[in-house]
Amino acid sequence: MVSFLFICHGLQGIFGAFGGIDGNGTAVPAGMWPGWWASVICLAGGGLVLLGLLTRPAALLCSGAMAYAYFVVHLPLGLFPLENQGEQAALFSWIFLLIAVLGPGSWALDNAWRRARA
Repeated sequence: MVSFLFICHGLQGIFGAFGGIDGNGTAVPAGMWPGWWASVICLAGGGLVLLGLLTRPAALLCSGAMAYAYFVVHLPLGLFPLENQGEQAALFSWIFLLIAVLGPGSWALDNAWRRARA
């Protein structure tokens, strides 16, 4: 579910889906730093974690992207996530860090490939 929600954020930034970044269907301009690149990480990284492919590195990249978002975008607006509107970035960062540490679940494609090779 976390990966699915992360993918939705990527679709929102890249294609303007779900109301876009402004509620009017606007996407982040292609190549714009850091918003467009963050959207690419959300879409690609979230998809990899969802499928269980390269789970640990993808989850670590997703975690780092959200930590960057929290410290660069949200923290200057206030100390706590509820006052700086950074609770989603903080939660995504910690959840993806947990996934990077724990690794993929038993249904992950990474594990299926390992079993098939053995």
